[in-house]
Amino acid sequence: MRSKGRGAAARRRGGDWPIGDEGGGASGAGRDAGGSGGDRGAMLQLCIPRGGGRALLGVRLLRGPPPGTTRPLSYQPIRKVLVANRGEIAIRVFRACTELGIRTVAVYSEQDTGQMHRQKADEAYLVGRGLPPVQAYLHIPDIIRVAQENGVDAIHPGYGFLSERADFAQACLDAGVRFVGPPPDVVRKMGDKVEARAIAIAAGVPVVPGTSSPVSGLSEAQDFARRVGFPVIFKAAHGGGGRGMRVVRSPEELEESFSRATSEALAAFGNGALFVEKFIERPRHIEVQILGDQHGNVVHLYERDCSIQRRHQKVVEIAPAARLHPELRARLASDAVRLAQQVGYENAGTVEFLVDQSGDYYFIEVNSRLQVEHTVTEEITDVDLVHAQLQVAAGRSLPELGLRQENIRVNGCAIQCRVTTEDPARGFQPDTGRIEVFRSGEGMGIRLDGASAFQGALISPHYDSLLVKVVAHGPDQPAAAAKMSRALAEFRIRGVK
Repeated sequence: MRSKGRGAAARRRGGDWPIGDEGGGASGAGRDAGGSGGDRGAMLQLCIPRGGGRALLGVRLLRGPPPGTTRPLSYQPIRKVLVANRGEIAIRVFRACTELGIRTVAVYSEQDTGQMHRQKADEAYLVGRGLPPVQAYLHIPDIIRVAQENGVDAIHPGYGFLSERADFAQACLDAGVRFVGPPPDVVRKMGDKVEARAIAIAAGVPVVPGTSSPVSGLSEAQDFARRVGFPVIFKAAHGGGGRGMRVVRSPEELEESFSRATSEALAAFGNGALFVEKFIERPRHIEVQILGDQHGNVVHLYERDCSIQRRHQKVVEIAPAARLHPELRARLASDAVRLAQQVGYENAGTVEFLVDQSGDYYFIEVNSRLQVEHTVTEEITDVDLVHAQLQVAAGRSLPELGLRQENIRVNGCAIQCRVTTEDPARGFQPDTGRIEVFRSGEGMGIRLDGASAFQGALISPHYDSLLVKVVAHGPDQPAAAAKMSRALAEFRIRGVK
């Protein structure tokens, strides 16, 4: 068959039909409110796994289901998606939407008027007028208003900002707009580390020794530390990303660390509650990518090693994890799926574990959203996770998408490095300014996901310092590392550090 507009021909496969019944928006149209999108014919995609495996996302944009098949009762086409985020993740979602024939809507703060994610959407609307830069993207009423006024079917939260806020997921549903993520109750349970820990215990998943609920004060934390011994770690009960996290190695450090962790958690998440765990020395940080649908199916897409961190922030991510015993890999994946099934998990998520030097592992948290490092999983499995998120939100089942566990295979190795605008001479403090020179490393096996990575881009002081994500894929880890080293050496960036 022949596609319309910018589409490409693709072979028809059984069980495949479009997520939207009409041709959607085209990423890069750069139109504000009221702009037309030009030729928006359906984009057809043919994903052929490397090596001939069957680990593919069965998304083929055709004009109807194959003869003799019926759509599930819960299937509701998505025709327009708003991304409640900015930067590279907004553009990543816009691209996936365009490939699926879905129109795209951006929101932007007053400080982001000239940012690229606004230009990449079919429509763009200002939110949070008069608010501080970050608060604009946290203003739920404004985002919901834009969605309702402009015929939005679904909202994708990206990562950060509102992505793990149960009240935002609920506000979307209350407004008649689908939330591209888990149900609000699941977001709430997984966002509360204490409740998530209890769910893990109920599912038979090992956890780090720790308090069963947020500590009521310093004295309770001191009692726990005396009981299990130092070192211990404070963690924010209502958020992650390294904020509100403090390692305590002696009784003398306990009071100051408790005070600082409480303040950090309160500033970052609006809640200063902390819980305390035994600190595992020099562990590996292994996380398992999961996908669930509205029909009770859950699969894993293997693991990522995120052990290379600075101040509890991931810097380099590798998939699959090297030197991980096959039996340990299988147990981690099995426990991740069992935990997801325990809570009725839907859409994409990540189950995170610590693996100690003796090979024992412990559940630490669930991120109920797409991760920054989802790219490496996509590269080794040939599964487009954002496509899958959108299809699941529309009511499609994982088997319909070709996502059965036995079909998901690992092919090679992928490494992601985060290029950030930070000044090493100032303790890696974020740097700002205008990029005067930008040349990227490219070539076979290199993927670049970014938003402000171009000459003349203005780097804002108000948001995350991530400039571009560099992903290298090769047949094994040494090959992927060689590609990454070569690509990073080719980068030339001037104007910011």
